[in-house]
Amino acid sequence: MLCTWVNSRYPWWMETQSIRDTYPSDVSDEEWAFVAPYLTLMTEDAPQRDHDLREVFNGLRWIVRAGASWRMLPHDLPPWHTVYQQTQRWIRAGVFEDIVHDLRELIRLGEGKAEQPTAAIFDSRTLQGSVENGQRGRYDGHKKRKGTKLHLAVDTLGEFLALVVTPADAQDREQVRELAEAVQEATGDSVEVAFVDQGYTGQAAEDAAASAGIRLEVVGLPGAKRGFVLLPRRWVVERSFAWLTRFRRLAKDYERLPETVAGLHLVAFSILMLGRMVKLLMNGSA
Repeated sequence: MLCTWVNSRYPWWMETQSIRDTYPSDVSDEEWAFVAPYLTLMTEDAPQRDHDLREVFNGLRWIVRAGASWRMLPHDLPPWHTVYQQTQRWIRAGVFEDIVHDLRELIRLGEGKAEQPTAAIFDSRTLQGSVENGQRGRYDGHKKRKGTKLHLAVDTLGEFLALVVTPADAQDREQVRELAEAVQEATGDSVEVAFVDQGYTGQAAEDAAASAGIRLEVVGLPGAKRGFVLLPRRWVVERSFAWLTRFRRLAKDYERLPETVAGLHLVAFSILMLGRMVKLLMNGSA
């Protein structure tokens, strides 16, 4: 079913990879066939591009994966300013949100799940700031670091649902309304319950979630805790955060704009989810 859906929607778009030594971060032919229609952002009568769009996308993937600054982009990829400017256009156009939401639906179908989830998991992660942040960074007293906080919602497979970026001193419970509303917008109001940790306790957080039609269920630590404890449901979002640590650009907040922080996390999720979708397609065709 998944293979039929993809082939019927994207049968026509395939460009030839430019001749150079490949990087591990390069997009594959199968992945490119899926994402190219999202990334075009041009009409048929627009002027010819100076650089191949696939190579621009490969440059972005290299930056996010390798963790280098824009100006250190390798010379066999398009110029750094071209990759940066096109990335900002993609982020402003919401391209990566569209990609990850469509990929989530396809992956869920491929895993035998319903197209939209009924449960989500909320959690946050604090990123150490850098000099590029200026005054945007704040101090997180719990994590003992100054920087940016990433509030993430995933489904029970760990696939992306919603993302909110705030200064690090923002309380988790204060972001529930925005996160819950974003989840329902992405899923068509299908989510009924969100599993959370004790940072989301309180009547205000419950009311904020309820206003979006979501019930919060706190999954707490056992009374006598020794060492690492694998908590039901909550481990899924922790695994998603672990997936993101493979992308060195996301190890700290190196961005000037919070929109870029969110956008690069969406790029990382798109890379992870494209790989999973291709595996599902290969297994389905075997």
